Amino acid sequence: MSVPGGLLADMDIATSADGTAIAYHVTGDGPTVVLVNGALSTAADAAGLADALVDAGFRAVTWDRRARGASGDARGSTPQREVEDLAAVIGAVGGDAAVLGHSSGAVLALVAASRGVPIRGLFLSEPPVRFGVDEPADDLSERLQALVDDGRPDEAVVTFQLESVGLPREMVDAIRASDQFARIVPLAQSTVYDTNLVREVSTPTPDVLDVRVPVTVLRGQQTFPVLVTAADRLAERIGGAELVIVPESVMHRPDPAATARVVRERLA
Repeated sequence: MSVPGGLLADMDIATSADGTAIAYHVTGDGPTVVLVNGALSTAADAAGLADALVDAGFRAVTWDRRARGASGDARGSTPQREVEDLAAVIGAVGGDAAVLGHSSGAVLALVAASRGVPIRGLFLSEPPVRFGVDEPADDLSERLQALVDDGRPDEAVVTFQLESVGLPREMVDAIRASDQFARIVPLAQSTVYDTNLVREVSTPTPDVLDVRVPVTVLRGQQTFPVLVTAADRLAERIGGAELVIVPESVMHRPDPAATARVVRERLA
């Protein structure tokens, strides 16, 4: 089933286990790579990376995680629901795919693999796991939900950026004053889900570390220190995982061509 209207007309729908409609887009030919976005982003934000993967000979799948873009939502969704969303997308595109996740999308990809979602290979770009160090407050997701419920999605986004992502106040203020802010405010509900997802495995559990698929952890040479620590420690803890430093990826922005090259070299 296609999503009607406008720029979303070329997106299809996968139905998740709880009945939620998950919108996805397929482009290119070759082995399938499903992209999983990070916080406050939609399928459209992965278009550059998808194009680079197509140029590298892959079939690229982008999708809107629940509460984003053209996808639906079921209030009170849990990390397991997002795992089921990813499983639904993989099933809809043929059931044989590698997964490239960035930021919280990398956490989702890793959790999904640990829970039996069929994945041929995992590429985890700067997953924000903290291993118990400087974790956000335990009540953050509840406060974010309250802000959304009170009709203050802008404050939910700002609070998420400050307390969960850990951006400095001046950077958050600059984002709020930019045109970008109006585009991310409608994604405020997803900040609750991202917070709950990352909190659940921020100190990775034995099951998460015991995934039985090839794992490549990617990070930039210049990125936030917490992400350097996260990537390096996660690669050390997952048996057989490979750490790849991508110099072209700077400050938590994966370089499309360089990232696609890493994927091609390992899936060739």
